[in-house]
Amino acid sequence: MIVRIMGEGQFEVPDTLVDRLNELDNAVLADLEAGDHADFRVSLAALLAAVRAAGTPVAHDVLVPSEATLPYEEATVDEVRALLKPDGLIPG
Repeated sequence: MIVRIMGEGQFEVPDTLVDRLNELDNAVLADLEAGDHADFRVSLAALLAAVRAAGTPVAHDVLVPSEATLPYEEATVDEVRALLKPDGLIPG
């Protein structure tokens, strides 16, 4: 799966990590729905860290479509909500 982090670039994430990314994505969504901005920041940071840790950066001169687009770490709640799809930030 190719995941783009806005402002950083794309990462190729192994399929074995998709379930974990969905768990982290669900935590971000739950915090958004609860209006818990402190936990939202923690959940979003954990999601981005998981992509960075397990993903392989895609070269900047390679153009491939992203299957998921994640906000940058300092994104506002409204910016994150604008990126949401029916199943969250991570498909599946």
